[in-house]
Amino acid sequence: MRFKTLDDLGDITGKVVLVRVDLNLPMQDCAVTDLTRVHASAPTILELADKGAKVLLLAHFGRPKGERVSTQSLSMVVGAVQGVLGREVMFVPEIAGPVVAQSIGILRAGDIAILENTRFWKGEEKNDPELAKAIAANADLYVNDAFSAAHRAHATTEGLAHVLPAYAGRSMEAELKALEAALGNPARPVAAVVGGAKVSSKLDVLKHLVTQVDHLIIGGGMANTFLAARGIDVGKSLCEHDLAATAEEIMDAADASGCTVHLPYEVVVSKEFAANPPSLRVCNVHEVAADEMILDVGASAVEALADVLKTCRTLVWNGPMGAFETVPFDAATVALAKTAAALTREGSLVSVAGGGDTVSALNHAGVAGDFTYISTAGGAFLEWMEGRELPGVKALEG
Repeated sequence: MRFKTLDDLGDITGKVVLVRVDLNLPMQDCAVTDLTRVHASAPTILELADKGAKVLLLAHFGRPKGERVSTQSLSMVVGAVQGVLGREVMFVPEIAGPVVAQSIGILRAGDIAILENTRFWKGEEKNDPELAKAIAANADLYVNDAFSAAHRAHATTEGLAHVLPAYAGRSMEAELKALEAALGNPARPVAAVVGGAKVSSKLDVLKHLVTQVDHLIIGGGMANTFLAARGIDVGKSLCEHDLAATAEEIMDAADASGCTVHLPYEVVVSKEFAANPPSLRVCNVHEVAADEMILDVGASAVEALADVLKTCRTLVWNGPMGAFETVPFDAATVALAKTAAALTREGSLVSVAGGGDTVSALNHAGVAGDFTYISTAGGAFLEWMEGRELPGVKALEG
């Protein structure tokens, strides 16, 4: 995977640089509630500004579907972005044309501006080449720092890379290097932890991973579907019984590829899904009663999985092992995450994790900072795990 980074830039003093970032920030009562995405792109924005560029930020916000919606204007996030960057940020209510040109005339070298929500223009999501040309007309360079939007072939995520010299920002660069180390050209053996509620939501991920990794550890509700496919009675557990044949196909594909699939043999069950329920017990998977639900992996099984990780050099993680939001069904996720973190700290494991629930689970376990890399991209990370080509990344190659 070859792509240009900010290290490849020459003198950019006074140059106009379009930077695609992710400012699709969570809001409550007109206030931003999570600045993670701003912090992710801050190094790129500040590096370009400090090198004397006029930095124009491009981003989408919500789903306005090609219409101007006042509650989805990026003017609402300017204050939050200024707070993170520690710089004044101009807001420009257009993305192309004379208003942008006039604003650029006002900006000095090193200044930063946010252009309006790109999805206010119908051509954005249609990847209209004319819109891309119109946006590019006011700029000299294009930098993509929004991996989270790289699975979308839109005018500002893919189209601009064909009409301007294109570079990966620091966040994009770090993401691509981490993904290459995890599945592109990883140190072996490679393990993948895939959890979550349903097999149906990660079918393509599972099918791809069994051809890429040495160990596939399946947890969460989706493990129940695999157990049921093996003829195990999972009681009242969340289970997609109609996907039993698909689960068998995935396990057959794993066998053919030399991938070992690890399913729980000891589980934590309860008759009710509630915090610390009185009916809580630990049992072998063959001992689940008809009125019980499997809600986590048992401690002995987690120890066995930890032993598997100790034999591996690379780990990719997406999804929790159990219903981690409710105590005590977070135990397996926390224990395995701590093992992965310890192995990473000692230098024997490269660990890459991604997905909303995964990030929450690793933060809950207190080990997010110990993993080699954590991706905050949802859809893009999953599509990468499925082995798909990401348009926003492909456009940067060369």
